[in-house]
Amino acid sequence: MADLDDLAVRLGSIAEDLADAALDRLRQNADTIRAGGEPDPALVAEEKRITRARRAVEKAAGLIGGPVGGGFDEGP
Repeated sequence: MADLDDLAVRLGSIAEDLADAALDRLRQNADTIRAGGEPDPALVAEEKRITRARRAVEKAAGLIGGPVGGGFDEGP
């Protein structure tokens, strides 16, 4: 069981890395908009893909090791 718990923790770390990557894409587009430009559709699409991947990783971690903290989809 400890192996699965360890794997769940590692997946949680990967989910956090994916969240950081998605936020980076959002910041890049926000900077572009603040500078008077248009949002980059490729960055928007990439952020959405990364967010879907993060949710899938969080779900996998939850299935094998219980809830993963730090997710954006958590309720109050």
